[in-house]
Amino acid sequence: MEIIEIRDEFIKLGQVLKLSGLAGSGVEAKELILQGKVKVNGECVLQRGKKIFNDDIVEFDGNKIKIKA
Repeated sequence: MEIIEIRDEFIKLGQVLKLSGLAGSGVEAKELILQGKVKVNGECVLQRGKKIFNDDIVEFDGNKIKIKA
């Protein structure tokens, strides 16, 4: 499981995908999210701007990313 450390209280879902390298751009991140391919804490999320907080886990294509604030 990859860990992404953030300085703020939250990060947006699209930014998580870009920072982790799972999406090459914001447009690609948006498409993956809208296609229902991304989960947050085990639930499918369709909002690119969803706020991701400390200890949330983002899943895509067998990859898991944990957020640490």
